[in-house]
Amino acid sequence: MALSVAAWWPQSEVVYRSDQPSTVAYADGSKHLLALVRKSALLRESHQIVVGRDPSHSYGHRVDIETSADSVKTTEWTTAGVRVLFDTGHELFIPTRYFIGGR
Repeated sequence: MALSVAAWWPQSEVVYRSDQPSTVAYADGSKHLLALVRKSALLRESHQIVVGRDPSHSYGHRVDIETSADSVKTTEWTTAGVRVLFDTGHELFIPTRYFIGGR
């Protein structure tokens, strides 16, 4: 029984983080963060990009993504949104409207 509980017990770890630079401001006046969060259980692993104003990354706009922990090359914050650039050449753009206002 204990093994089956441990196998599905999720653990989260921030493996990449980017803070909104002071040169970019959004209408809600909040400071925003982007994190690549690895969620692990004994039998599986997944990753999510989380963007929002919560420093614990427990809420915000979430995007499930298939990647490795060290694949983020950089992020670019603009008034239109945030772009995540990966070592593979892939890009992910999240428009501002999805992460401002507490979402």
